[in-house]
Amino acid sequence: MIAVIQRCRSSRVEVDGKVVGSISRGLNCLLGVARGDTEEEARWLADKVVNLRIFEDKEGKMNLSLLDVEGELLVVSQFTLLGNCIKGRRPSFTDAAPPDEAERLYKYFVDYIRQKYKIKVETGVFRAMMMVYIENDGPVTFIINSREKFKG
Repeated sequence: MIAVIQRCRSSRVEVDGKVVGSISRGLNCLLGVARGDTEEEARWLADKVVNLRIFEDKEGKMNLSLLDVEGELLVVSQFTLLGNCIKGRRPSFTDAAPPDEAERLYKYFVDYIRQKYKIKVETGVFRAMMMVYIENDGPVTFIINSREKFKG
């Protein structure tokens, strides 16, 4: 699984001009599910996203997590994170999980965070064309890839 997380002042996602998910201070998380990803990877990545210390403390150092600042989380499915652009001019998406499996793990990721951490988690609509608005704070953006831990 790949997550692109952005520290934000606010973020929202719209489908057909209607807001389907919206947060104030917290993290926007674009989440891609790869072929062969597991629930174990989803849990590891969820724990990493929620506990990563990327919010500033009183001294201006990144020492606080989403939990520490009582932030919110917006998770948006993004299969294009698995696009391979090495060959040719058109991305290949063969590394992306099939839609049914990707949706299952995406929902697992979201539900795991909601149940374990009891924080506000909003989402987009899986497989929908979405408009995502992010007021990136910093800007602060990180890419976390579970494959670096689980598949070397």
